Amino acid sequence: QVELVESGGGLVRAGESLRLSCAASGVIVGIHMMRWYRQAPGKERELVASITSGGATNYGDSVKGRFTISGDTAKTTVSLQMNGLKVEDTAVYYCNIYSWSYGGEYWGKGTLVTVSS
Repeated sequence: QVELVESGGGLVRAGESLRLSCAASGVIVGIHMMRWYRQAPGKERELVASITSGGATNYGDSVKGRFTISGDTAKTTVSLQMNGLKVEDTAVYYCNIYSWSYGGEYWGKGTLVTVSS
């Protein structure tokens, strides 16, 4: 079973930047989309950003203009560059990959991002 592992989380101050990375423990073929989700304490999980195998990107309204998603389907890696972090960006960030070949999604266990004021 292929696993996704996120890295790059940590504690930063408002206005600073972080780069999250996600890598698979093995090869995932037939990738359709790679996404980053986040879940803040007491809130539901929300979509942060997505990128298709063709490179089309989409962002949640709260992060547009600040976050940038990039991915490499051949290497099965996806990253999230987060600039201008705000306190409200504090959450556990999860990597997600959907594969046509697998017929479903892979999830990472998450990495915690804490933004202080």
